[in-house]
Amino acid sequence: MNSEFNIEANHDARVSLLRSYVGRLVEGEALESVRADFVQNFSRVDASEIAKAEQELIKSGIPISEVQRLCDVHSALFHGVTSTEQLAQAEAAVQASVHQVDKANQQLQPIQDIPGHPVNIFRAENRKIMDLVQQSQEALAADGDLSQLQAAAKDLTIVALHYSCKGDLIYPLLNRKYGYTGPAGVMWGVDDEIRDELKILAEAGAKILDFRDRFQTVVDRVQEMTFKENNILFPLCLREFSQEDWIRIYYELPAYESLLKDGYPEWLEAEARREELKTVGGQTAVSHIAVSQTDNTKQDMVTLGSGHMTPEQILAVLNTIPLELTFVDADNINCFFNDGDKLFKRPDMAIGRDVFSCHPPQIEPMVRGIIENFRSGEKDSVDIWMEKQGEPILVRYMAVRDPSGKYLGTLETVQRMGFAQDHFQE
Repeated sequence: MNSEFNIEANHDARVSLLRSYVGRLVEGEALESVRADFVQNFSRVDASEIAKAEQELIKSGIPISEVQRLCDVHSALFHGVTSTEQLAQAEAAVQASVHQVDKANQQLQPIQDIPGHPVNIFRAENRKIMDLVQQSQEALAADGDLSQLQAAAKDLTIVALHYSCKGDLIYPLLNRKYGYTGPAGVMWGVDDEIRDELKILAEAGAKILDFRDRFQTVVDRVQEMTFKENNILFPLCLREFSQEDWIRIYYELPAYESLLKDGYPEWLEAEARREELKTVGGQTAVSHIAVSQTDNTKQDMVTLGSGHMTPEQILAVLNTIPLELTFVDADNINCFFNDGDKLFKRPDMAIGRDVFSCHPPQIEPMVRGIIENFRSGEKDSVDIWMEKQGEPILVRYMAVRDPSGKYLGTLETVQRMGFAQDHFQE
């Protein structure tokens, strides 16, 4: 019996079988045993099927931490055995996935021929990352001394820039708008583990006795994540995201440091639609303008206690305050953040989304706890101190209440404290 024919004729059956393979890995069955069954039943597997298998596994009660722990293992299951085979298959799969239907005119558009398209930018950054992975593998194979390996680890820490873009611009959209909570959560968690491990290795060096083994492990994980992005994440996003989604992601990219030597290339179609699609007040600009033109009250003064200000003045004042400000309303929806250079990026697309979608899975419970304590009245503020870019940072969360004490939302402020440190040192 040709089992591949029967399975491929039934999409739900395919997803169910993939889910069973990952489940068997969770139970501890040997990878090669599960791989043998996989090869017998599948000639190929689609990115969306892998995503749905992860999703169903989480919905069935498997903790996301378990699926996250298996991310590298089950990715290897679905692809080639060796690194060379994985990379070759990834490239072939990407080439097969770069044509998507333009929903506006139902014509196929070759994504790879569009300079500046976010997928091309992310893939170009992955080529840069793989160059660094190759250098790291060569240093490990050559049995280089610890200083060489530590230098390679420092070079590889730039993956954090790439992961930051994904975390802000890809995962929340994939999660909240398109419902792929499992894949977004799993890959986001693995990104954070890789970033944190590289930071430790780059800073500690000789203090870590098993440095070489840990560096080899994290290099392998970077390579595997790059493979999953190219062969699973990006094809899935190309299949699901609208053209407007990609254009608005393109508008956000300049706020992030690029891994590319010449920075982010221009996407001509997106530039032509900038005035129409840029985000203003949580709406596209064209929608915002239409509302403003039909509602004269938008131009009126706003009464504020003993005084009044125009909306333009209020915004200017908020943008002048030397803090990063974010306001989340009583329904946990991002409503506002001020302009300016930010330590913690706040893409315009986050406006109108729930605040939890903007935090990695391991941080989300803490954020929920803080907000619930504010809502219940148990606390009014929470301070978190950290160091970022070599400077002390104070992140303060404050409950916003009306005069009667009713909870209206949460204000987050981020303040660089290096100036205070320098002052007292002097």
